[in-house]
Amino acid sequence: QVQLVESGGGLVQPGGSLRLSCAASGSRLSIYVMGWYRQAPGKQRELVASITSGGRRTTYADSVQGRFTISRDNAKNTVYLQMNSLKPEDTAVYYCNAVGVGTMREYWGQGTQVTVSS
Repeated sequence: QVQLVESGGGLVQPGGSLRLSCAASGSRLSIYVMGWYRQAPGKQRELVASITSGGRRTTYADSVQGRFTISRDNAKNTVYLQMNSLKPEDTAVYYCNAVGVGTMREYWGQGTQVTVSS
């Protein structure tokens, strides 16, 4: 079982940048496919980006392609989401997600608020 803790959220102006971190404990992160999801008020949770266990493959939602970058450091048991050129519509609670390779067990962090506003 893995525990996930997100950090790095906050208030930023449009066009600004933030880097979210997701620190894992209780298990090696290298055995999980990792993802970042977000949920805006009144909307469903959506996948923002994902990265395979070894970090070779990434996927992005069309709305963030070219602006966000997901990465992982398995030695530090941490996954990152670099967010550039932020827009007001990126405002949401961002959640870290882990899916066990093979087991398909899913784990979630508690979320971190990102607010993009002038």
